[in-house]
Amino acid sequence: MSSSGVDDLVTFVAVAKAGSFKAAAATLGRDASVISRRISQLEARLGVRLLIRTTRSVTLTEAGAFYFDRLRMSLDELDAATREVGGFATQPKGVLKLSAPATFGRELIIPVLSKIVQAFPDIKFDVHFSDRLVDIVGEGFDVVLRVGTLPDSSFQYRKLGSFRCILVASPSYLDQHGAPDTVESLNAHACIGFTRFPGWPNWTIEKLGARVTFRPKCPIVADNSEGILIAALEGTGIALSPDYMAAAHLRAGTLVHVLPGWRSTEDTGIHALMPPGTLVPAKSRILVDELALALGDKGSDTSC
Repeated sequence: MSSSGVDDLVTFVAVAKAGSFKAAAATLGRDASVISRRISQLEARLGVRLLIRTTRSVTLTEAGAFYFDRLRMSLDELDAATREVGGFATQPKGVLKLSAPATFGRELIIPVLSKIVQAFPDIKFDVHFSDRLVDIVGEGFDVVLRVGTLPDSSFQYRKLGSFRCILVASPSYLDQHGAPDTVESLNAHACIGFTRFPGWPNWTIEKLGARVTFRPKCPIVADNSEGILIAALEGTGIALSPDYMAAAHLRAGTLVHVLPGWRSTEDTGIHALMPPGTLVPAKSRILVDELALALGDKGSDTSC
């Protein structure tokens, strides 16, 4: 139905409620002649008389009374729906479909989601842990978390934080093979290679402005950072692991920081991507704010 058709219906309901064109005109803020013309258009389109007009009042015909009752219920439902859908912009509620890299998501995101659902019980999460590049719009995601460099796009994004990679190994490996005391001595050690590391098959690390690039000897390589960390925990060799993944194991003593101070050369960004447009639902704003707080960045929303 066109906007003019909807306007005719609203006009009819106003006249039926008020009992006169003049009163309805005052309610709608329009001239009484406009109100009368719209009613005539509606009756002509329907092919039935809705109102009986006199010089003093307007009354409903049988058809008009039936139509008014049905329209009033429909318009009340439409008004309620309008108010409710407006609440999605201001009240955090509804199902939020989220995509996050598998390891990163499990390690850091689930605790944040648990905190949110306790504080905002009207928010529900549909979480997809995957390392593939999902189609944000086509697959209906509200927020997608990406690690690394963002491609140019029209999506909204916010930087949540960043990390570097550090060298780690298990105590058992170091007890058996000794701990390297220089970067050059890494050439004598077994390493565990992450094939998605920038510059692979080389490692480039730095300390206090000094930068070294070398090719590690790797009995195991993998494209999954969680697998790399597990191999290090099993004593396979020295891994270049994201610091956020190694942190809990370093505290527990199940991994040891090798060559402290040396780390990957570039900060790797963690970003939240959202569909294009300026209107962000409250549920998405809550999630992104909490993630930024947890990951230590207070960057603002923008566009790629």
